[in-house]
Amino acid sequence: MKNFLVVANTTKDENLSIAGKVQDYLMEHGGQARIVENAEHIPEQGDYECVIVLGGDGTMLRASRHLAGQDIPMIGMNLGTVGFMAEMELANMESALDRLMKEDYRIEERMNLTGRIYHQGEVIMESTALNDICISRAGYPRIICLKIYVNQELLDIYEADGVVIATPTGSTAYSLSAGGPIVSPRANLILITPVAPHSLTSKCVVCSAGDEIEVEIIRKRKSRQEEALATFDGEKYTELEPSDRIVIRKADHTTKLIRMEEQGFYEVLRRKLSR
Repeated sequence: MKNFLVVANTTKDENLSIAGKVQDYLMEHGGQARIVENAEHIPEQGDYECVIVLGGDGTMLRASRHLAGQDIPMIGMNLGTVGFMAEMELANMESALDRLMKEDYRIEERMNLTGRIYHQGEVIMESTALNDICISRAGYPRIICLKIYVNQELLDIYEADGVVIATPTGSTAYSLSAGGPIVSPRANLILITPVAPHSLTSKCVVCSAGDEIEVEIIRKRKSRQEEALATFDGEKYTELEPSDRIVIRKADHTTKLIRMEEQGFYEVLRRKLSR
């Protein structure tokens, strides 16, 4: 492997000094490397064989969305805090880059979700997520009402702050904070986790990866227009109104993560969460 794209994070690497060190090391050892400032500048096409993402899990998620469909593996260098997805640390940068160029690694494929938002029967937005798609209240500190369907069959009506539809990768993110289970990233399933539900019986539901999930916004009060937000991996968002729907299913593509460490998922989980 010789051609690399280095995705910097200008918030955590303001003067691109770390990105520059990565680029210099790769080029000094026979590789080619191009730096882009932030994931938003990842080109739609290129001759690079690998994307090195500098930052935390948030930067990895943004990079994954911009790489969707390109079938190019990526590896992260953790400049954040927990960093579940990042494989490299600054301390092992040179040895990790050596292994990349020697192709001494394995590739782990992670499931993605795709969400399509309908307003008055028309599609107004479609995007993908590696972690989760969330529908949450916006503008008012009041609960919203959500009808949840699985394969067109009514599952439940949540009166809550929102709902998180998560992949196995996303089980350690917002879904976990909302009370959802931790799932191995090798699993093939979808989690539906209500956020602060106004009920003692509303719990996380585990669905098959082949299921289609639909969330409909229901008007709860006649006195005002309900407001909600749909977000993809915590960033890309669309405002929702009553009767708007979002249909979620497993995406056709996967995110390819380069793995070098020998620790299993559960050892990493214990180490990361015990910080």
